[in-house]
Amino acid sequence: MDLSDFEADNSVSCRLSSSIPDVCKTEDCCLGIDEAGRGPVLGPMVYGICFCPVSRKEDLKNLKVADSKTLTEAERENLFLKIDEAKDFVGWALQILSPNTISTSMLQRAKYNLNALSHDAAIGLVQHALDCGVQLKEVFVDTVGPAEKYQEKLSQRFPGVEVTVRPKADSLFPIVSAASICAKVARDHAVKSWKFAEDLSEVDTDYGSGYPNDPKTKSWLLKHLDPVFGYPQFVRFSWSTAQTLMDSKAVAVHWDDDEEDGEKAAARQNNTSVLSYFSRSKPSELSHTRDTHRFFTERKLQSINTL
Repeated sequence: MDLSDFEADNSVSCRLSSSIPDVCKTEDCCLGIDEAGRGPVLGPMVYGICFCPVSRKEDLKNLKVADSKTLTEAERENLFLKIDEAKDFVGWALQILSPNTISTSMLQRAKYNLNALSHDAAIGLVQHALDCGVQLKEVFVDTVGPAEKYQEKLSQRFPGVEVTVRPKADSLFPIVSAASICAKVARDHAVKSWKFAEDLSEVDTDYGSGYPNDPKTKSWLLKHLDPVFGYPQFVRFSWSTAQTLMDSKAVAVHWDDDEEDGEKAAARQNNTSVLSYFSRSKPSELSHTRDTHRFFTERKLQSINTL
């Protein structure tokens, strides 16, 4: 699986897709939707679709696709190769949602929660298939949130398409299992080959599963928490796990506002005002010599006394 488009800038989301089989443009098709990486605090979340003609469902089933969570990594890789090689009647597409996209979406002023983000990713992929000429007749989806509401939402969005939303759809419908495998393989590749935009020198790549309750993941989060700049973009900083660690381990900063003098407010909270870092005479506690942080050296920034 070629993820070079995403690796070129993994701070933003990316869509990848196979070629569209000619038969999918002339025959009624079924399409499955599933995701990988919804829960982890590390790495992207990937939404995947897989589609084939309704008349070829048995051929897809004969590929022995199954829920990706029940398969080993090697089995998933092998099945993805089989799906990709069946390009005469099977097509797929992926939406890779970067950790940065997830976090900034969830923390923006107008709340955009993970369910809404997931729904929009799924809708975007279905629309992509339609725009590419796939003759969609049936859509099967692993539910996000209440199944009935999600099914109604998709049915209204795509009239004329028979939509089925079920919990555990990846274990019920082979076309959803195929989508699950595509999504999981893409996430595994993205996590393994992650290119850190930040200069972390010798970064530890043994971060475990990425789930918050994984001891290796917890250890990695503690090790790579910068007390001022927080986490690299590999981390979903909107996750409570990351926020709790930043609140307890990172440097507290008081952000000045118009309601109260910044210096006085910071002193009252036994803190340092942000403005003090820009004044000509630094407070005594900041007067000792320290190495310039890489954030400034990488951007060739330096302090000045006059403008």
